[in-house]
Amino acid sequence: MTRAARRVLEAAERLFYERGIHAVGVDLIAAEAGVTKKTLYDRFGSKERIVVEYLTGRDERWRAFLARYLDDHLDAAHATTPEDRVLAVFDASRAWSAAYGAKGCSMVNAHAEISDPAHPAFPVITGQKQWMLALFTRLAGDVAGADADRLGRTLMLLHEGALVAHGLRIFPDPLTHARDQAEAVLRMRHST
Repeated sequence: MTRAARRVLEAAERLFYERGIHAVGVDLIAAEAGVTKKTLYDRFGSKERIVVEYLTGRDERWRAFLARYLDDHLDAAHATTPEDRVLAVFDASRAWSAAYGAKGCSMVNAHAEISDPAHPAFPVITGQKQWMLALFTRLAGDVAGADADRLGRTLMLLHEGALVAHGLRIFPDPLTHARDQAEAVLRMRHST
C-alpha cells in the first residue's frame, strides 16, 4: 500500500468513526489525507471500497487485540477456568473501548448506516458479528457442553448490548456491568 493510500485510510477511519459514513464525503477524506480526489479514486476506486477497507482494518485490529489480550491475561500454566476465558473477552472489549472505541462498536455504527446486504461492506459487518458469536459459542462449549449455542447467544447479547450502551453513553461502564451479568449467568450454570 502506498503512503498516500495509507493516509487516505487513516483519514477515512478517523472521519467515519467520528462523524459517520454517510456524513463524510470523498472530498473531505482527500483533503484530510492531503491527496487529490483523483489519487483517492486511483487507489480505491470508490467510497464503498474505502468503507470496506476501513471496516476490514478495524475488524483485523480487534481480532489481533483480542488474541494478544487473551494471551497476555490468560496463562495456561495457572489453570484458568473456562469461565475465566469467557469473562476475559468482556475485559478485552472494555480495554479496546477505552483505547479505540469511545463512540461504541464501529460495526454496529456502520450497520446503522449500511443495512443493504448488497453493499460490499455488509459482509464485513455481519462477518465480524458472526465471528464473535462463534467465539462465544466455542468458549461456552467448555462451560455448557450441549447447551453451548444457547449460552453463546446469551453471552453475545450481553456483550453487544454493552457495546451499544457504551457508544450511546446510556450509563457508566456498561462493559463491566455486562461482564458482571455474564459472571452471574456462568455461576448459575454451576449451581444447577
